[in-house]
Amino acid sequence: MTGAPACKLRSIIKRTLATGAKYFETLLFSDSFDLWTFLEMLCLARLALGAGVITLPSRGKASMAAKMVKYRKMWKPTEPQDWAVDYRERYIPFSKDQLVDALVKEFHSSSRTDRESFLSFVSHVDSSLLRHYHAVRDQLTILYTPINPDRDTLQELSLTDAERLALEQEVLAKMEPLLDQANFNRLSDETLAYALVVHHPQDIVQVTVNLDQYEYMRFWALGQRMGPLRVSTTIPLPKKGFFGTTRIPADRLYFKRVVVAARIKNAHLMLKCFKDIPLEGLEQLLPAVKVRTSIFYRALLNTMLIVSGLAVFVNVGMVVLSDLKIGTTTLLIFFAALMAFRAWKVFGQRRNIHSLELVHMLYYRSTSNNSEFLDALTLRAQEEHAKEVILAHSFLLQLQQQNQKALLRNPDSKTVEWLREEVEAWLHLKAGLHVTFCAERACKHLRELGVGGAGPPTCRPKPV
Repeated sequence: MTGAPACKLRSIIKRTLATGAKYFETLLFSDSFDLWTFLEMLCLARLALGAGVITLPSRGKASMAAKMVKYRKMWKPTEPQDWAVDYRERYIPFSKDQLVDALVKEFHSSSRTDRESFLSFVSHVDSSLLRHYHAVRDQLTILYTPINPDRDTLQELSLTDAERLALEQEVLAKMEPLLDQANFNRLSDETLAYALVVHHPQDIVQVTVNLDQYEYMRFWALGQRMGPLRVSTTIPLPKKGFFGTTRIPADRLYFKRVVVAARIKNAHLMLKCFKDIPLEGLEQLLPAVKVRTSIFYRALLNTMLIVSGLAVFVNVGMVVLSDLKIGTTTLLIFFAALMAFRAWKVFGQRRNIHSLELVHMLYYRSTSNNSEFLDALTLRAQEEHAKEVILAHSFLLQLQQQNQKALLRNPDSKTVEWLREEVEAWLHLKAGLHVTFCAERACKHLRELGVGGAGPPTCRPKPV
């Protein structure tokens, strides 16, 4: 590069370096400067910046590193900061058939005409949404096919890494409306920082994630629950405590479904869905993780090795030292080598057991992968769409019959707020869960269906 462009580039570099040096000098000689905190922040920032976590800009990655530092300094945090604000449960915990049966018994059982009219409305909603989501699934399948790692047909053309990455970003962008309609919640970087740092004592298997290996990672979840999480395991767990009492699993925060979209550098996009995943175990769902031994198991194994080694040395080593006239230095070197080999074997066996347990856990908790996940996501979004429309129609119809006003076609803001409160109270009464009902979206879907009364919709729904 020569001429004016090169001169301009050199001047930009000089100004950037001068600004950075001036800022560092100001920070270094300030009264509030803490060297160790600065070095810790620098190392964690380097780890996060090289990871490409959830494709955030530079400031977002630095913020992610700061959040990880914050959780490392906390004493036994139990949940991410502002968790109640960041995560709002929107998943309706009933199947469509269960919901229809409950609404028929409560709102549409006064007459046979009312019941048949409601069931006719449900049937027409199903047929309209079926056409719409079938088209959405076809579009998403066509877009995903060139980068599908599980395809069994011939590849038409080879893609460069940049082209593949661009297609993956486009697929993820197309997935966002479906995930939102399916009532998944996007987990924030605050939640990811908590999950990467905090480990629950009930987790037998712990893993280490090298963020430098990933281009990006994204998590979505629905069905937040608090209770004992019972899963099948290959490691026998004690059923009794120290005093003969029955060991009861502690209550944990977990999700009924978790979606992971991750890409390792120089690899491909991996789409996976899992069930019954605890909040502190999100990092176990990532590809290319490394199993590690927890601090408790390391301390336990080291203690056992030291005690057994001292017993062997006292009972055998002293006899060999006196009878065979072997030098003390030689015996100690031999004993240290033997103990190192023994420790290597013990920790290797423990890692193998935990690796097998991790594979076992992922095998039984995985629900769908890649293209099959896209099909399952489309069906889930279609069902959540139908459930929201059916709930809104039933409650607005009851209010319309009471007030003798046409409320289904164009409800006002007060009516929408009333609908949200009534549906949330009804769901809490029936399911015992706090669910946030998207009343504005449900009313919008009703308008798109052309509903003006108790009859069926008159037009197809518009694209999400």
